[in-house]
Amino acid sequence: MTQSRLLPTWLSLPLLLISGMPGASAAELKLAVVAPTTGSFAVLGDQVRKGATLAAEGLSISLVEIDEPCTEGSGQAVAEAITSAGATAAVGFLCSETLKEGLPVLADADLPAVTLSVRWTGLMEDALKAGWPLFRLAPNGDQESAKLSEVILRDWPGEPVALLEDGTIRGRELTEAIRITLEERGLKPAFVDTFRPGQEQQLTLIRRLKTAGITHAFVGGDRNDVSIIARDAKAEGLSLTLLGGEALRAADEPVPLEDGVLAVGLVESPQGPSAPALMGEFEAAGVFPEAYVLPAHAAVTMLADSWGISSAMGTPVTDALIGTTFETAIGPITFGEDHELTENPYRLLQWQDNAFVPVPEPSQ
Repeated sequence: MTQSRLLPTWLSLPLLLISGMPGASAAELKLAVVAPTTGSFAVLGDQVRKGATLAAEGLSISLVEIDEPCTEGSGQAVAEAITSAGATAAVGFLCSETLKEGLPVLADADLPAVTLSVRWTGLMEDALKAGWPLFRLAPNGDQESAKLSEVILRDWPGEPVALLEDGTIRGRELTEAIRITLEERGLKPAFVDTFRPGQEQQLTLIRRLKTAGITHAFVGGDRNDVSIIARDAKAEGLSLTLLGGEALRAADEPVPLEDGVLAVGLVESPQGPSAPALMGEFEAAGVFPEAYVLPAHAAVTMLADSWGISSAMGTPVTDALIGTTFETAIGPITFGEDHELTENPYRLLQWQDNAFVPVPEPSQ
């Protein structure tokens, strides 16, 4: 265990960490913000830049913006631009192409890279084997099914549960992962079926569920299919609790989602004791905390804290990132030895009054 992991109380004072050390000033910390500036991903890149900029202003640290083309062969040039800029660490990285080609360069410079998006499990496995300084401030490829399984096992014990999937690769793989976990834990679904997606109605499916006595169902499908299933269940007088995956975080069209539909997803509002003040800062800046805004903000404040710890202790920033709990805009976050979040970032959400709102976690 490194000394940096023995300092959790320091993390409530990020400004003290940066400004209170002899010979240190906020200007010495420079972070690279790596995100697309053009093309179809530019809107996501703007979210990253907005969140990072708001956090940097609050901490008086400097940012250098690096374009992320998200094309094959561009990763090494991006990494060289980061190191040439004199950055201490980099955040963003929305595309796997950037990381798989750029991480060796960043490793040579001992420069941590925090991805807000890339969920490819194999990339992190390769990074750990090669000693590349990659950290993932995003769910990995297994955490969505893990959270969905947790919700079903915790909240639906003894209920007749159906697993429904739309026949797509994603829908099938997600539903199968849930089925395997449930059955390993002793819960055999009462009904498993594949439905045809993109239909104007799902009355046949609803009537089959009704006949089977199903009251709770996971749906591995898109938002509109879940909306139609919920609408038709209501029309048929079937009291059906529906749970979906992250795909439900999509446009509410053409059929509106019924209140009460559940989903797992990432919370898109500030968390923790400082949430009201943070929300005020976002509103004052005219920034809506959607998608990558909050994770980018969290990454910058986390790296500011880790840089303060590493500077005080004379250890690499990478060491300070592992095992330390950081208070951020998305709540407390901790990285394990595997450079992954130690807590599953997915939360149970419920559609209510035209918005997904977090469902309080049960007390332990």
